[in-house]
Amino acid sequence: MDAIILAAGYATRLHPLTENTPKPLLKVAGKPLIEHIMNKLEGLDVIDKIYIITNDKFEQNFIEWLHNFDAKKPIEIINDGTKSNDDRLGAIGDMHYAIAAKKIDNDLVVITGDNLFDFSLLDVIDLFKKKKSNIVVLHDVKDFELAKHYGVVEIKNDAIVNFEEKPSNPKSTLISTGVYLFPKKTLSLVKKYIDQGNNPDKTGSFIEWLHKREIVCSYVADKAWYDIGNFEQLEKVNKYYTG
Repeated sequence: MDAIILAAGYATRLHPLTENTPKPLLKVAGKPLIEHIMNKLEGLDVIDKIYIITNDKFEQNFIEWLHNFDAKKPIEIINDGTKSNDDRLGAIGDMHYAIAAKKIDNDLVVITGDNLFDFSLLDVIDLFKKKKSNIVVLHDVKDFELAKHYGVVEIKNDAIVNFEEKPSNPKSTLISTGVYLFPKKTLSLVKKYIDQGNNPDKTGSFIEWLHKREIVCSYVADKAWYDIGNFEQLEKVNKYYTG
């Protein structure tokens, strides 16, 4: 199994902090956000290699970070070639780019590089092995107003039956955390999704498309989860992890 960390965004909502530093390298409780994610991934024996996909603007930032990071797994930085928010490939575009560029042909863990979570990926991997199908990790925000800002999911018998990206009238308070597990058979569907001209920007748009074609199971995490999209959330997550 391989892992991809999606880290090619430009985080314009966090300017000026992210004008010269990519969001995943902002410090949270004294260390780069991405290292919190790495700690989760490096604890998984099933992970063979970790790919971090970034862009031309921030590639050197990640190269310098990796030089100083004591990695326990093989890590490779991928440059998607974009230089600004205007020409970005989008999350699924980047996922497709990484799969094609590195000829990835394994089961895959995909994590967006701007969220932090306390739940164990070991439990998610166990479910993945049992179900042998796509897995989306969910979190119950317990607030319909808050849910409007995320990808909202409805489930039946643990399978996803509806997915809406940032709906005006959410049907549930279960939201996608940006943690996904895909069997290798799904990788060809990523290409099909892109080739059909579908929205490459949001991972949720792919899940919305995928669950109508393949079984997509859910893992509902009951531990803390934070999406770092603005200054308020960054401050909140810093306070939480600083203690």
